[in-house]
Amino acid sequence: MPTTEVSHPLFARFYTWFSHVLDRHGMAEQREALVAGLSGRVIEVGAGNGLNFAHYPPSVTGVLAVEPEPRLRSAARRAARDARVPIEVVGGLADRLPAGDGEFGAAVVSFVLCSLPDPAAGLREIRRVLAPSGRLRFLEHVRAGSAGWAAAQDVLDATVWPHLTGGCHTGRDSVAAVEAAGFAVGPLERFVFAGRLRSPISFCVRGEARPRP
Repeated sequence: MPTTEVSHPLFARFYTWFSHVLDRHGMAEQREALVAGLSGRVIEVGAGNGLNFAHYPPSVTGVLAVEPEPRLRSAARRAARDARVPIEVVGGLADRLPAGDGEFGAAVVSFVLCSLPDPAAGLREIRRVLAPSGRLRFLEHVRAGSAGWAAAQDVLDATVWPHLTGGCHTGRDSVAAVEAAGFAVGPLERFVFAGRLRSPISFCVRGEARPRP
C-alpha cells in the first residue's frame, strides 16, 4: 500500500515554533489575505500545523486539509477544532491526493511548493481535483530577484538546506512552476518578508491562479 506519510521529526518541531514566530511578525496577515473571499469546498495541500485554518472565512463550507508529516498533522488537527469552518485533516501526498476529479472550488498551498520532491506532479494533481472554474491560492518563498541572493540560494539548495529542512529549497521559481502546470497566474503580489533580518527565504509571493482550458 503506498505511503501517505513523510516523517521529519526534528524539522516538524522547528517548523511549529518558527511558523508561530513568523505569524507574530506579520505572516498572519498574509495568511488572512491568502484565503480571503474563498467559498464552497477547499482543499489545502500541505497544511502543516494548521496556521491557515483560523483565517478561512465562513463562506467556506468545508476544508480537506492534507498533511503527510505525522507531527504536523497532529498539530493541524488541534488547530482545526478552533476553526470557524469544518476542517477534516488527513494524511496524503501532494502527488496522490485523496480526492476525486474536479471536487473542489479552490486549492490552497502555503510554503509547500518549495518542499515537494516533484512540484510539477503535485501541481498537476492539484489541477485534477479542482473544478474547471476553480482557483489555486498560493503563498510561497521563491527565488530572489537579485543575483547575489539568488546565488546564495543556489549554494544552500545544492548543499545542506534541503537536508535540514524537510526537503525545502530556498530558490525555486514556484510561479513559473504553477504556469508550467497549466494555470493562468494573476493577480500576484511579490514581497520581502524580512522581519529584523533578510535571509534566503525572505523573498515571497502570494497569488492566485486558475486552470487554463
